[in-house]
Amino acid sequence: MSKAERTRQFIIEKTAPIFNTKGYAGTSIADITDATGLTKGSIYGNFENKDEVAVAAFEFNLAQVQRIIHSEIEKQTSAKDKLLVYVRVYDNFLKFPFPVGGCPILNTAIEADDTHPILKNKAADAITDWKSKISQLINGGIQNKEFRTDVNPDQTALTLIAMIEGAIMITKLTGKTNFRKAILQSVEKLIEELT
Repeated sequence: MSKAERTRQFIIEKTAPIFNTKGYAGTSIADITDATGLTKGSIYGNFENKDEVAVAAFEFNLAQVQRIIHSEIEKQTSAKDKLLVYVRVYDNFLKFPFPVGGCPILNTAIEADDTHPILKNKAADAITDWKSKISQLINGGIQNKEFRTDVNPDQTALTLIAMIEGAIMITKLTGKTNFRKAILQSVEKLIEELT
């Protein structure tokens, strides 16, 4: 990695938690310079603008979550157990090295839906990719005769994602972790009923 690449990576790593916690609008250039110890000129010498830093920070946070999920899924053999990874990880996200601020997809989607088209598209792409991965797991379960043949993989994937993201949003809003646990128990029940 060149010095410029290391500096860019340093800026991304230091600002990713801030963007994921405060959002795009809430993160100032002063926040970025304070977190990195770099000057405004240094930041803009490595990134064209704040948008570019925000997108890189989102991608960094998303990659963290994806690595956790992928690593846990790789430890499982059955399609059902692979789907249950989502319940386990999101129910115990403090145990895993989740990004500071929580789920970057939810955080970005809520803030950027009306205000930041680039970040909105990044969050939408992340949801589409997530749906595709879950659908593939469900299709694999159907082919292995682990799941019923009448299961609709895309519909089920979207429902699982909506329930997981809803659980996170409701818990963040109310501060009640028992709400997250209750909703994730419903996710687990839905997965159990695929068999």
